[in-house]
Formats: sequence, C-alpha cells, structure tokens
Amino acid sequence: MLFKDILGLDHIKGHLTTTADNGRVAHAQLFIGPEGCGTLPMAIAYAQYLLCSNSGGENDSGNAACNLKCNTLSHPDLHFAFPVSNSDKVKSHAVSDLFIEEWRQFVKEQPYGNLFDWYRLVGIEKKQGQIGVDEAQDIVKKLSLKSYEGGYKVMIIWMAEKMNTAAANKLLKLVEEPPDKTVLLLIAEEEEQIINTILSRCQILHFPPLPENIITEALEETGIEKSEAFSIAQEANGNYNKALDLVKKDSEDLVFERWFVQWVRSAFKAKGNKGAVHELVLWSDEVSKTGREVQKQFLNYCITVMRQALFLNYNVDSLVYLKMHTVNFDLKKFSPFVHENNILEIVEEIEKAIYHVERNGNAKVIFTDLSIKLTRLLHAKAA
Repeated sequence: MLFKDILGLDHIKGHLTTTADNGRVAHAQLFIGPEGCGTLPMAIAYAQYLLCSNSGGENDSGNAACNLKCNTLSHPDLHFAFPVSNSDKVKSHAVSDLFIEEWRQFVKEQPYGNLFDWYRLVGIEKKQGQIGVDEAQDIVKKLSLKSYEGGYKVMIIWMAEKMNTAAANKLLKLVEEPPDKTVLLLIAEEEEQIINTILSRCQILHFPPLPENIITEALEETGIEKSEAFSIAQEANGNYNKALDLVKKDSEDLVFERWFVQWVRSAFKAKGNKGAVHELVLWSDEVSKTGREVQKQFLNYCITVMRQALFLNYNVDSLVYLKMHTVNFDLKKFSPFVHENNILEIVEEIEKAIYHVERNGNAKVIFTDLSIKLTRLLHAKAA
C-alpha cells in the first residue's frame, strides 16, 4: 500500500516521509484516530516506505520486488498483531499468525474496516477479542531475530487498546529498548484505554476524521453521483468505512437505528403501562442474544443519537450530521425530550451499561435495567 492510495491526510504523509528521509524514525509510534480515518492503511504505507526505501512523491517508487511483497502483506520483515479469540478454526491459544490469511483478505477488501468487520470475517463476532500474553510472546520472539533482508523490521499492532495488562507488561521492555532498526507501530481508536506505561514510551500521532470533500471525491470515483456522494459523506461524519457501508446499505447503524427507535418508543409508553414494560423486556431479550461487541457498538450508537438530539433541541444544527431512515421517526420531534436536565444521566447510564457488558455481566439484566431507567429519564421535565 502506497501513500498515494490513502485518502487525504497529506500533512501526516509529509511528516512521516520527512522524518524517515532524515533518519529520525521513532522506534515506538502510536497512531490514534477515529474509525474510518485511515490509521491502518497509513501504518502499512509507512512500513512499506521504510522497508522498500521508497522515495515519496507521486509514485512512491522504490524497490519493485519489495513493494510487491508488501502489497500482498508477505514481506518477511513486516509483522502484524491484532485482536483475536478462540474460534471454530482455532480451539485454543489464538494468536494473529493463525489468522494471517484472513487478515490479508481483510486489509485487501476493507482497509478502512472496523473491529467488528474483522470479528465478523473470522467468525468471532459474539466474542470479545484481545491481544493476549501469547501474542506478546510471539511479538518479542519475532523482533528478537535479525532482519531477514538486512533493513528495518516493522511490527504493526492494530487496535492496541485491546491489549490486556499481562501482554502490555510483557512488551514494556521491547517498547522502551527495541533492537536496532526495529519499529513498533501501534494503532488505536481510544487513547485512554492504553495503559500509561505504554503510552509514555510512544511517539503519538493523532489522526483527524476525514473531511467531507475527501470522502465525497472518493465516492464519486466509485461511480456515485455527486449529490448522493455528498449526502453520504455528511452522514458518515469523517468515517470512510461508514460511508462505504451506507453505499452498500450494509451499515450496522441501520440495524442499530431500528433497535433504538423500538427502544425509545416502548420507553415512552412504559410509564404506567404494563404492556409497554413487557415490550421493553422482550426488546432487552432480543438485544442480549447478540454478541458483546455488537451490544457495545449499539450502546455507543445510542450515545451518538442522544447527543445529536441534544444539538437539535438547542438549535446547534451545524453539529448535526445523523440521518434517521426509519419511517415515522423524526429526530427533530424526539429532540425536545433530550435536554439539560437528563442528558448527563442518560449518557452516564449508557456508559455504565457498556462497562458491565465489557465485564461479562448478564446482558438481559443490563439492558432491562437500562430500559427502565430510560423510561424515567425521558419523562424528566426540561428546566
């Protein structure tokens, strides 16, 4: 993957190529950015730039054989680690090397894909993947060997926030004092979930969401009409992965929207209505049957909708990008029920639910409890 293949982010490309050309390559770097902004493609392009002595510019030209190996993710000095879990294919001690063929397919087909896209591809969407201590041992072992081709060795750790404490502690020494010409590229979406001992040892590079015009142009190149491309880019809010899902009408947000609408409608009716309370219990049962990653994604989606409703309620339309596709549900009409007297509590309760889901709490109990609390909060009066 070459820099010219990556959408936007010209200032970051310039920074990476300049530091590499000047021999100032930090041995441990952390790329932090929201979903769909291009952190993974950028890390791969940067690794390829280092390994193949590419020259930057329009063609990123360098060693042709090396570039070919990097393009197929088969370069012997390019290594990957990413969240995995035991599955039908791997019964125990799951590590990234056992999923490398699926990983190559994922990067080729969905370089801007998210964690759930990856879990779905390898059939672990009902589990919580992690980068564990077995993975950390493999990383240490790989990077302790000499470079196969005599240049750099690069290890890309995708979704580094999924690294558990035992794995992080095992990698501390490597991050602090790696072997010569060894580069660790960590990629994360949530900086606060990475332990401070790792964070303090990395050079941090923050990635912004992609601008609307960049996403619009990219969608136009796929054959989409300009006005439709612009509308999708607005709704994607800087997330190219979501934009592609919206084009294919395969966005998980469309499912989440249906759940959300059903949820708040039942919550509105539930005050003094036993039948509606029963609807909320049935809704909780439906959502609890999905995987924990799906549940967390849905709860984060709910926070987004509540915040967007708050902006609408207070006429901050410039910050509103969300579009609801459900017939007979108007976010503008819902927005008066989200205000200064309940928004903090609503978000706090949803965040508590995410916390308990992550820690393997009983999902049906978590969602039923949250639903009953939402019934009270939505009926709170604005000041």
